Amino acid sequence: MNILLSNDDGYFATGLRVLHESLSPLGHIEVVAPERDRSGASNSLTLDRPLTLRTAPNGFKFVNGTPTDCVHLAVTGLIETLPDLVVSGINHGANMGDDTIYSGTVGAAMEGYLFGIPAIAFSQVEKGWGHIDAAAAKARELVQQMLAQPPAVGTPWLLNVNIPNQPVAQIKPLRVTRLGRRHSA
Repeated sequence: MNILLSNDDGYFATGLRVLHESLSPLGHIEVVAPERDRSGASNSLTLDRPLTLRTAPNGFKFVNGTPTDCVHLAVTGLIETLPDLVVSGINHGANMGDDTIYSGTVGAAMEGYLFGIPAIAFSQVEKGWGHIDAAAAKARELVQQMLAQPPAVGTPWLLNVNIPNQPVAQIKPLRVTRLGRRHSA
């Protein structure tokens, strides 16, 4: 299993590091993330300047661009094998309504989807990284569940998942719902 992992909070973000650790047993994880926090970058591509790719001491690759740039560069030649799944997150804060159109976390996953790759954007509901390990465990559980379903592999789909900041035992079962109305002022 090849997974491309990105985010919008930057390559140094706690959510990215913990999600990488949680997903690593599932296969090869390639990380390409922004060099700095790009929250709110949506699906934007950088077209007005050259992009630079560097590698952090932990092996994560980072780009001086948007989350969408990161996924775009990865799937158009940076990585040798196309990923089976694009995962974005874990975002520092919820993406539950109209605000998803501004989200760089969702934008990174959307770019994978637009390239025909199944994708999931994960966000933790409250800021502060409380119970981040529980959120990462739930993310791994959902990735395993989705990839175990025959139509999930090779067919593009996009999920936006919000995980509450609670211990694993208190997180209720997954519920599919529509986006709400939530516009930040």
